[in-house]
Amino acid sequence: MKYLIPIVVLLLTSPAIAQVQVRDAATIVVSGTPVRLNGVDAPELGTPAGRDARRWMVNYLHGRSIECDLNGERTHDRRVGICYADGEDISAALIAAGYALDCRRYSGGRYAHLETPAARSRIRRASYC
Repeated sequence: MKYLIPIVVLLLTSPAIAQVQVRDAATIVVSGTPVRLNGVDAPELGTPAGRDARRWMVNYLHGRSIECDLNGERTHDRRVGICYADGEDISAALIAAGYALDCRRYSGGRYAHLETPAARSRIRRASYC
């Protein structure tokens, strides 16, 4: 079962407008719902690469309209899905920018062609991918 969460996102603005929080590069909180980006292998937040990836995500999402297509799965406290910023796949943008890798186990290889050589050499692929 798929769920769509449409929201207008303006980071740190009026409380009347839905906001997004960035936990790390693979997890955002949209209108209070934590969403794990399906198919993203992002570096851990405790690493310099993880902090850079989170910073990129915060800047990328700033002021953009966010929609998430949830697939009904859950992991920990998060729902799983594909999210879009102004219609662009956030995971695809993150991976193409070199801040994460494709997690083929969950993406089916959807983002593999977007991985950068620099990211492949700098980011250690998670064992579960």
